[in-house]
Parts: sequence; C-alpha cells; structure tokens
Amino acid sequence: MSAGVPKQFLELAGKPILLRTIEGILSLQELIEIVVALPSEYVASAQELIDRKRWRVPVRCVGGGSTRQRSVIRGLAQVDPSAGLILVHDAVRPLCDPEIMRRVVDAARLGGGAVPGLPATETIQRVSGRRQILATPPREQLYSIQTPQCFHAAILRSSLERASKAGYEGTDESSVVRWAGHRVVVVPGSPDNIKITRALDLDLAEVLLAGGRAPRSRPIVRIGQGVDYHRLAAGRRLILGGVELPFEKGLEGHSDADVLCHAICDALLGAAGLGDIGQHFSDSDPANRNRSSLEFLTEVRAKLEARGWAIGNLDALLLLEHPRVAPFIESMGHNIACALGIGTDRLNIKAGTTEGMNAEGRGEGISAQAVALLEKT
Repeated sequence: MSAGVPKQFLELAGKPILLRTIEGILSLQELIEIVVALPSEYVASAQELIDRKRWRVPVRCVGGGSTRQRSVIRGLAQVDPSAGLILVHDAVRPLCDPEIMRRVVDAARLGGGAVPGLPATETIQRVSGRRQILATPPREQLYSIQTPQCFHAAILRSSLERASKAGYEGTDESSVVRWAGHRVVVVPGSPDNIKITRALDLDLAEVLLAGGRAPRSRPIVRIGQGVDYHRLAAGRRLILGGVELPFEKGLEGHSDADVLCHAICDALLGAAGLGDIGQHFSDSDPANRNRSSLEFLTEVRAKLEARGWAIGNLDALLLLEHPRVAPFIESMGHNIACALGIGTDRLNIKAGTTEGMNAEGRGEGISAQAVALLEKT
C-alpha cells in the first residue's frame, strides 16, 4: 500500500478498516470476545481507536509476532480459556458476509476445523524458481482459501504448539492444523470477501460497500495563484518565511511584511475561492500591526479545513537582488510547513534575481509568487 501505516488503519468509506472488520465479526451472537494482534508499536493507538466505541463484547489489542503464525499464538495466549471455538480472521477482510461466518462456525463445530474457499477459475501452474512450469495440478482440486478460519480451541492450540516445537511455519491456520493431522473442511466463500492488499482493492471494496453502484469519488482539485510586492526601507527588519535575515533594510508594511507568506496566503485563499489576503487581514486593522505573517498562514489553514480543503502542495518563488537567501530557505520551509500543518515535502521554495531589471533588480523591493494545489474528497 505504501501508506505509512498498517492497512487496517486506512479508511474505507470514512471508517477505519479495522473497525469495519470488528463490526462484521459481531454478527456472530455466540461471540464472547475479540483479540486483535498487530505490530506492537500500534497497540496503544489501535486500542484508543477501538475504545471510542462501546462494544457488546470485550475487544483488546496485543502485540503480534514477526509472522502470521506467531501473531496468532500471541493472540491465543490472551483468549478466554472457556472459549470452545476459535475464529481467526484477517483484519483487512472487512466485507465478509455474516452467512460465511455462520457456515464456517457450524462446520467447525461438527468437524473440528473449517475454512471458506472459492474453486479456482483459472489454470494454476506449479513453477520453478526460473519460472518454468513443473506441473499442472487438476483445477477441480484447487481452492482459494479465505478467512475467517474456525477450529475447536483444543485442536488449534495443540497444533500451533506442536508446530512451534518442530519449527514448522504454515501459510495459514488450516495448513498448521492439517500438518498436525487434523481434518479441515472447506465451505463456500465469496468473491466479495476480498483481502485488502493493494490500493486497487480499497477502490473495489468501496464499490462493493456501495452495492456496486459507483466507484470511490475522485478528489476535487483546485489551483490558486498568489503574488505580492513590498518595498525595501531602512529601519525595518527583513522577515521572509518567518526568518529574520541580516540586512540593512526591511520590507515596508502594516504587518511584518513577509512577502513570501503573503503570496502563499493569497494562493491558498484563491484556490479555495475565499478572496484575498486583504479581505481577511486588513492593513487598516490595528490588530494586524507588526503581526507575524506566520499567524496569517495558520488562520488561512483553519479557514481551509473548515471548508473541507486539504493542501496538496505549494510552490513559491522569491524575486530579489539582495540579500542572498539560499542559506535560509530550509528554515523558511520549516516555519511555513508548521504553520500550515503539512510536511515540508509538500512545499517548495525557490529564489531568483531579475538580472538588474525592474524594482527587484534595482534593490527597491522584493516580490514573491506562489501556486497552491488544494484537494477535497
């Protein structure tokens, strides 16, 4: 996914996948508890997310292991000893039909172990490391196995214990239980019971969740442009991007006259259709006198968020002859990114001269230009 967080925390139609999966499991009335195994560094945040809602059974998180099998073992260690059946389910299968869960539980209660599966619809080949076909297993014997997988508690516990001692690592619980000599049956699964693995799966899940009526909506994108000019004058501090630069002159203005921040404000406001900086931060308002323009950016950010806009990226250009600003651009970027609540990777600041032409080239002033991309989902 390359999402920066485990897949179960990604949102599906406005709700974390993990919560949707838990809600689905709760369709089983005989359920007595849920244990979620996940990377240890996410246990606290996952538990906090889960605890925002009241559930009819206890739901708690535990740190998992380096493999699926080890995570299941750690989860089982926390399961109520009175549980007669254990259901193991992928946290990223949020669309499992309650009827599938019912079939799996009923079959496991009778036979000791059961899994949902789909008959293979394409030819499956066994291939060598050099991708040469070695064998073609009969298609009628091949099934794609899903979760939830259900087993008598004693069978699953003993099978996993034996596998650990023997160093056997199965691809799923059914392979471990079968390795230990127990019977596992397959009940009909569903093509809709998808495991969210790629970005495309998330799109497909939203289509299925909406009844197959419409794909996930694409974000609305808006672009805005900002331009600002200020004269240089003696006796003023030169502030650019919230950084004070050593120079004998500063920019004239009612606020700190930070031309870079002003151009970015205008670009953001323009993209959102909110007018310009003068409408929101008037130079006739005493409250804005000598005020830091980083505060303007923070207020603009709040206005955007209130209307559902998120900043995609910003590109800004400073035009001046003196002083040299290259050593300060990183600090400017950090200040602006913090004020806007974005990563510095979403912001680009450049500086250039006008080769001695016009007011900037003559050292009479400094100008800035900015382009902003906003997104709304």
